[in-house]
Amino acid sequence: MKIVFVVPDMIGGGTERIVSLLANEYVKRGIEAAVLVFAGNKLEYSLDERVEVVMAGGPSGGNPWIRLKRIRFMREYYRKNRDCAIFAFSVMGAVFSAVATIGEKHWTLVSERSDPNEYEHKWIRDFFYGRADRVVLQTDDVLKSFGRKIREKAVVIPNPVDPMLPPAYKGKRKKKICAAARLEPSKDHKTLLRAFYDFQKEFGDYTLEIYGKGSLEGELKAMTKEMGMDAKVNFHGFCPTVREEIRDHAMYILSSKFEGISNALMETLAMGMPVIATDCPVGGSRMCIKDHENGILVPVEDPKALAAAMKELASDEELSQRLARNAGELRGKFAIERIAEQFLGCMEEERCVSC
Repeated sequence: MKIVFVVPDMIGGGTERIVSLLANEYVKRGIEAAVLVFAGNKLEYSLDERVEVVMAGGPSGGNPWIRLKRIRFMREYYRKNRDCAIFAFSVMGAVFSAVATIGEKHWTLVSERSDPNEYEHKWIRDFFYGRADRVVLQTDDVLKSFGRKIREKAVVIPNPVDPMLPPAYKGKRKKKICAAARLEPSKDHKTLLRAFYDFQKEFGDYTLEIYGKGSLEGELKAMTKEMGMDAKVNFHGFCPTVREEIRDHAMYILSSKFEGISNALMETLAMGMPVIATDCPVGGSRMCIKDHENGILVPVEDPKALAAAMKELASDEELSQRLARNAGELRGKFAIERIAEQFLGCMEEERCVSC
């Protein structure tokens, strides 16, 4: 058996991290694995040397001839690997793979990685998802977003956590609040900045550490300056060692308007960090966090509620320690071994149905 993961690129991102974890786990088990990149030429995640990396071409910029050349390349690759299973981790990965395999039969799994309600061309997505043998969704809320045809072949599988996560920090935490996410509108750093502005009026000895890069970087830095918080808000950009950098911080904040399942959220919980997260669609935060048991949930786009939760954590050491202790239990629940087995189980179920 050979599993071919299909992704647009392997730059820093949650989907790419999951693909790298699964591919590495499968080759460790003696299962052939490949990562087919169809719209990029970068590889920023560490892959086992036994994982085959296939580049089907760089970004097309919407050019139809480049896309046709890409599909031809993919078709030739699939023909050379006639027995491979296709694991498409993007809508367009599902589209290109379906077109490239017309007239052939490859067992295909499609994994939805974000809020399906935010996708513009739903009919295209649903048509090609309907052609797959199995559709993997991240939460029960995502399942409810699809019609009956897709729900019948869908299974809910959460993200795994990296087995190389740093251990839980046991010492006194630094007075630093951190966030690690792309600097894009959906992550809603503006609400975070407004909440921190309120928070630091009472807790002036704390700083806000923001990790990530994106299109809003200049705007967010300007907003920080306008609010007079230059000395208290630090932008670190993309940091490959972010987990080691933040493990001793006072709290982690997820301020997103919507998410699939945030890998950064899962990892900080599994590392035993106190966490505050928005209860955003499509239920990923709620799946991981039981409010005031292993983290705190707050409404989306509500800086007052977020600031209140930050103040609560900063002023209650016992609560902070209890949340961190309980959060660390997720490390076992979402271990890569368990999640990888669930993906393989999708194929086994299909074989049983066929029998």
